[in-house]
Amino acid sequence: MFSRKPPPPEIPEEMTEIWSCESDDCNCWMRAGFTFEDEPSCAVCGSPMQRTVRMLPQLSNELSDMRFSGKR
Repeated sequence: MFSRKPPPPEIPEEMTEIWSCESDDCNCWMRAGFTFEDEPSCAVCGSPMQRTVRMLPQLSNELSDMRFSGKR
């Protein structure tokens, strides 16, 4: 069977800073640009988080962009 739909566009990826849970039992993480604290704790288990990088699709965080540029 053939489909006339074009293939979905490729989403560009980039190395992104993230916060990753330090607990061995928890695999939670969050993008660094989407946190409200300077050093967040894990929302699932409450453990401390460490800053690392991961290859993720590009996103635009307008709130973060405004915070760092001084606009409001």
